[in-house]
Amino acid sequence: MPTINSFTKKFADSILSVLECHDRVIFKGYLPFFKNGDLHRLCDSGLGMRRKDFVPFLEGLSEELVEHGKRVAAEAGAPYRFLQGEHTKEQIIREEIAKRSLKEGLVAVLCCMETGRGVKLRPGKDRPELYFTSRPQRVVYFYSLDPEFGLIHVRIQTFFPYSVQVYVNGHDWLARQMNEKQIGFLQSDNAFVQLDNPEAAQRLADRFAHLNWIKILDRWVRRANPLLKKDWLNRCQYYWVIDRAEYSTDVLFRSREDLQALYPRLVDHSIQQFSADDLMKFLGRKLYPQFDGEILTLGRKKRAPGTRVKHRMKGNWLKMYDKFERILRIETVINQPGEFHVRRRCIRKGVEKMAWCPMNKGVSNFYRYLEVARASNRRYLEALAVVDAPSVTVRQLDQLSQPVSLGNRKRRGLNLMHAEEQKLFLAVLCGDNRINGFRNHDILKALNEPARDAAERRRQTQRVSRQLGRLRAHGLIRKVPRAHRYHVTDKGNAVMAAAVRIRIKEFPKELKTAI
Repeated sequence: MPTINSFTKKFADSILSVLECHDRVIFKGYLPFFKNGDLHRLCDSGLGMRRKDFVPFLEGLSEELVEHGKRVAAEAGAPYRFLQGEHTKEQIIREEIAKRSLKEGLVAVLCCMETGRGVKLRPGKDRPELYFTSRPQRVVYFYSLDPEFGLIHVRIQTFFPYSVQVYVNGHDWLARQMNEKQIGFLQSDNAFVQLDNPEAAQRLADRFAHLNWIKILDRWVRRANPLLKKDWLNRCQYYWVIDRAEYSTDVLFRSREDLQALYPRLVDHSIQQFSADDLMKFLGRKLYPQFDGEILTLGRKKRAPGTRVKHRMKGNWLKMYDKFERILRIETVINQPGEFHVRRRCIRKGVEKMAWCPMNKGVSNFYRYLEVARASNRRYLEALAVVDAPSVTVRQLDQLSQPVSLGNRKRRGLNLMHAEEQKLFLAVLCGDNRINGFRNHDILKALNEPARDAAERRRQTQRVSRQLGRLRAHGLIRKVPRAHRYHVTDKGNAVMAAAVRIRIKEFPKELKTAI
């Protein structure tokens, strides 16, 4: 399996394959007209027309774009529909594909009224002023079955500045690639329920973020926007950004029974055990006092086909749900890339240097979207490995209650249900400790109020050292060589998380009072 971690090792007998792949990705393209001054320069110098004539001129071009959509549909033998009232575009497209048994080509052109960025005129001090604002306008959707990417759509606003949205699906692209390479698979919706060669499929999926996206997107948009051939727009190029990127890790189980027996436990664990610290660490972030945003966990049970757990950090999401009762999907959705960092050249204190900077939406950062989302999914799966751990047996729990030796020193047993032990477990399992480990000082801060005098601080530090020594003697944590840091072992993850989960479930009020 391409992704090997504690989760896949533990349930290896029940798992057929693991596939990490981009799912839905939405790109947006903008022409270089962002400020009101750009409008005045275009109208006054570029076109040489009066400002009061500019909006009627744009309305004529809007009609030209709509007529282009009708003409493209007629030439391809595809339907053109103007949609009003309630409608579901995806359902219309699915029905059209089934009706015509399409494998490739234009599916349909849909037109509807939406609100988007446009231009209006208002009185000015010396002369009328043009300004950007939201306004109702017709929007044209070109839905196609691309020979390389499968189902895509290009959405263009028909009013200047002609902003564009492009939708692609990484699973559809991968299916076309596997067909070309003659790799056997069975696809259902946007997931694969059978893969003959998971390793080869993973190698192909990893290429998706590294394609020449600028060239691909420019090719698609020129088919949808004939106005780019106009003299006054001929030199303009769209600037492309990633508006949304979904990256999924699909764990395919051998049978529905295997996943359905496990999935409710995964849901309970993710809702009850994962703190804000944990969720930030899954996303490669650290929760700091100045953090300005919400971190929420939402469980949605009344959903087909099953329960979904959704964690939200500002506009970014981390989700877990089951597909077809056979695939456990962990999915990271990046809507606000500025919450993450990318290494690039920048100027710091007047000096140009390589540094970690907030990530913007530019397509050139697509590779970094992949790295962030993949690491997030893997950390989440790693944290779920403690659920239903077969290693946590009655015999092992009995052993943990007995004294044990570490070196020449004897350590007493653990009382797994005692409130003081539970406080220690929660401190050790904190999300901050999952990536870089933890020190005595980190546990000290989590367990005790800051001591005012040095003698009391010394006593607290010695007490924590003894507690960590007991955990180490029982094999629940391990020391990092040549460092004053510890990591939680697989056994420690399983035992401590199971103990905390049992106490929360059986004695929730007592635990809240004690901890």
